[in-house]
Amino acid sequence: MSDSVGWCLIESDPGVFTELIRELGVTGAQVEELWTLDSSLFDAIKPVHGLIFLFRWIGEDQPDGPIVRDSRIEKLFFAKQVINNACATQAILSVLFNCRHPDIELGTTLNEFKEFSQKFDANMKGLALSNSQKIRSVHNSFGRSNSIFEFDDTAKPKSKDDEAYHFVAIVPIEGRLYELDGLKEGPIDLGLIKPNTDWVEAAKPFIEKRINKYKEGEVHFNLMAVVSDRKLILEQRLLSLKTEELDEATKISEESNIRMKIADEEDKMKRYKIENARRKHNYLPLIVEILKLLAKDGKLVPLYERAKAKTLEKEKQKIGKV
Repeated sequence: MSDSVGWCLIESDPGVFTELIRELGVTGAQVEELWTLDSSLFDAIKPVHGLIFLFRWIGEDQPDGPIVRDSRIEKLFFAKQVINNACATQAILSVLFNCRHPDIELGTTLNEFKEFSQKFDANMKGLALSNSQKIRSVHNSFGRSNSIFEFDDTAKPKSKDDEAYHFVAIVPIEGRLYELDGLKEGPIDLGLIKPNTDWVEAAKPFIEKRINKYKEGEVHFNLMAVVSDRKLILEQRLLSLKTEELDEATKISEESNIRMKIADEEDKMKRYKIENARRKHNYLPLIVEILKLLAKDGKLVPLYERAKAKTLEKEKQKIGKV
């Protein structure tokens, strides 16, 4: 998709964001979707470098801690949100820009952007990000292709029933926990991380607090984690296994288990590529040809009438339930 129209809406999916950051030049990282806050799940994907929490925005709320205004602001990357359609990308980049783990290399594009914007205030950082042609171009490449079935509804007045979703990042920096919310005036200090504890445990109460704002049964949130490249971690574990003093049977069993996990990661990345290729593909020519063939065979109008009748019946059923 062309980037001449600004930032397009892309799907919030771990496969999308994993390939997106890798196309930006990041190495040693990937994005995982989390279905539970169980410690066993976090243990399986360690090290976790940051969390991305998507939630239905239900109005301005009080922050869970004080906004950082002291000298710490110079050590944190925080950008104000000025791009509606790129808030998830901005949240993930905020995690990466604040990550100091040796597994992760930002690459040329992001390193140059970070150095260029280092001295900017939060608003200028947001504006710089929105005007980064390279980042915007990669982001937009994951948008669906333009077609006659898509339209720009940015000028459409928002009704009270329209739902808005928002992303925030939660990251550990120098022993403290921070929430990076581009709609706030600055980073939010969530408090000290207790010594010898996993920082994720400190983050869970804040995530649970947001989840509990919704009625039981509502699913208006999503949690993703920026983690180290799982395949590289497993390959390193495979190498270290060779030097460990274990009996032969245990070593063979452990090696087999690790190789299975490596194969699973490879399959996952292949699946991501296929899914992203489908997202990017323009299906319009195929759809037009199918419609032409149906019209030629005299099947198009009957199919349309049946579909219309089914839709009207469903609408009647909905009205009857109200």
